[in-house]
Amino acid sequence: MQLPLPRGPVTERLVEVLRAGAAPLVGRGDVAPLVRRGDVADPIADDDLQLALWICYELHYRGFEGVAPEREWDLRVLELRRELEAAFLGSLRRQAHVPPGDAPVSERLTALVDVDDGPPISRFLQRRASRAQFEEFAIHRSVYQLKEADPHSWAIPRLAGRAKAALVEIQADEYGSGSAARMHSELFRATLRGLGLEDAYGCYVDIVPAVTLATSNVISLFGLHRELRGALVGHLAAFEMTSSIPNRRYSQGLRRLGAEEATRRFYDVHVTADALHEQLAAYDLCGGLVAEEPALTEDILFGAACCLYLDNRFAAEVLRDWSAGCSSLRRVPSTATPIAADVS
Repeated sequence: MQLPLPRGPVTERLVEVLRAGAAPLVGRGDVAPLVRRGDVADPIADDDLQLALWICYELHYRGFEGVAPEREWDLRVLELRRELEAAFLGSLRRQAHVPPGDAPVSERLTALVDVDDGPPISRFLQRRASRAQFEEFAIHRSVYQLKEADPHSWAIPRLAGRAKAALVEIQADEYGSGSAARMHSELFRATLRGLGLEDAYGCYVDIVPAVTLATSNVISLFGLHRELRGALVGHLAAFEMTSSIPNRRYSQGLRRLGAEEATRRFYDVHVTADALHEQLAAYDLCGGLVAEEPALTEDILFGAACCLYLDNRFAAEVLRDWSAGCSSLRRVPSTATPIAADVS
């Protein structure tokens, strides 16, 4: 994967540092002072901040062509990442609210999901979206779905007992139970190809907005910090608990648009898989973790609230753009159809 195009002074300097030769840079440098947690009015909507954070995180996944592997632990990059994370996490703590309560964690998760009243993007894609709009939705989701399960897997060595066993069972399904062709990331690549889109890892990062990057960055944020392991499993629980019905709608929307079975399979698989994962995540994963570490209860709920908040904010921004007859992307790929549908 190539390094993305910079979107501001932070990503410009970060890209410069990452390209600066093979030897690791040691010591406090001049990157982190570009960001201070109080300097950005809305970190979730800030393209420069979210792209810089995404680049920092990708060094821990597959890296970039022309960037030395040693850059993963470059102290200047880590110093910058710390500042970016502080701004992002602070914004999430202010905006993703957890209602107080003393019920079991599974019940509180269910209540959090049940009262969620986010924008009905799945119903719109099911009933009214044009082919061009569904293509855009797939482009947005490709930032996460092409590495689906990887960020949540950071939790495996950080858990024990029933919680660990439940997470491994969930992740085994995500990774195709040992079959590369059935891996959910591979199924999504088939969806992209069926829609006439590129299927290479990270190929659309340059054209998605900050909020799309934020929905992926939040999982890496939780995953790469052991202290946030509760938030990570809470995020996964909310992700699974809100997945089955929307995925049925996405599949039905693609069928309405004439998509073949192979293009819909990613969504069809999630209808049944996530119905099972929902129970495993709420009761065995989160319940098991609370049984081992009761102090992580509020962190679990916070992670779930972050998942819901960011997904709803993403949906609201996409529907806003479509309602105005605009693309929800920073720029439209040459293969895409112009957006011209009414979503009022």
